[in-house]
Amino acid sequence: MNAELTLFRDNVRRFIEAEIAPHYEQWEQAGIFPRELWHQLGQQGLLGVDLPEAYGGFGANFLFSMAIVEEFSHANYGSIGGPMTVHSDIVAHYILNNGTEAQKQRYLPAMAAGDCVGAIAMTEPGAGSDLQAVRTTANREGDEFVINGSKTFITNGQHCDMVIVVARTNTEVAGSRGTSLFLVDTATPGFQRGRNLEKIGLHASDTSELFFEDLRVPASALLGELDRGFAVLMGELQRERLSLAIGAVAAAEGVLAQTIAYVKERQAFGAPLAALQNTKFKLAEAATDIRVHRAFVDECKSLLMSGELDVATASMAKVATTEMQGRVADSCLQLYGGYGFMREYGVSRAFVDARVQRIYGGTSEIMKELISRSLLA
Repeated sequence: MNAELTLFRDNVRRFIEAEIAPHYEQWEQAGIFPRELWHQLGQQGLLGVDLPEAYGGFGANFLFSMAIVEEFSHANYGSIGGPMTVHSDIVAHYILNNGTEAQKQRYLPAMAAGDCVGAIAMTEPGAGSDLQAVRTTANREGDEFVINGSKTFITNGQHCDMVIVVARTNTEVAGSRGTSLFLVDTATPGFQRGRNLEKIGLHASDTSELFFEDLRVPASALLGELDRGFAVLMGELQRERLSLAIGAVAAAEGVLAQTIAYVKERQAFGAPLAALQNTKFKLAEAATDIRVHRAFVDECKSLLMSGELDVATASMAKVATTEMQGRVADSCLQLYGGYGFMREYGVSRAFVDARVQRIYGGTSEIMKELISRSLLA
């Protein structure tokens, strides 16, 4: 399998070099990459690779899916890798693990082909990390549910053809016992996209507001059991958080490699920057930081594949690696001096793109809360 995985990585890198690198800066300036890219990704076999063949995937294991995450992160193209992760490693697996056979057949092959782009709508203007505070409602009327509410910070919000909506179906009980998930086609009357939100980083990744006004879906759109959506969310978040951790390590490795090449060429005081002791020490610290976290992430990959990755461990991986990514990006930018502050150098993008890693998928503070619960239980 190692040879197959290596060959697969090589194919991903070639695609990135040929189809992403020449256009990426243009997409960053436009604030969104073209919808056609989803079709290209599907044609190249880079979407839903670990879905069963019956649903359009290749039946590959988790490592192949994460190889895609790693290669896009290492190449400093987070605005593409992030939306792909949401689509393939979050939304598709929510459906695969919790959907009916009809739901799987309807959505998964189209998602693997890039014909249907997926998003998941959890966050609201007044409910971020605290999902129990969700105010979007889905009230049952006969064989339909009527959804009302709004969401924000939704990755793939402009491109999505289907969105998993988190809504309250029972407001008389706590959110953990009265929340459900729904598969909503964006062509449904009552669905409206808001603006493509402006961000300090990940510019080409569309991030949107979504609105639902008297939107009607059939009861068959329910994903999982009624009022049991919170349990589904908690079960799927481990994969999401590990994916973020894996991307964080790869991104740190990538920016360090770029910085090593730069300090070997850049002259200061009549010698390469690499000859200065401070440069050597900073690089040594970053390389050590990355390697320690790579070892932990590799352990977590094995745990997830064996079904043993628990909430606390996934939370440890997410908080530790994303905090590390921020440290490494900051140290590397400092070694560039003033040039590190210029957009023409990739380190500046790596620096701003790293910042959100400590926020989405559960903030660092929430991760620490979850870890502490396991220690004090």
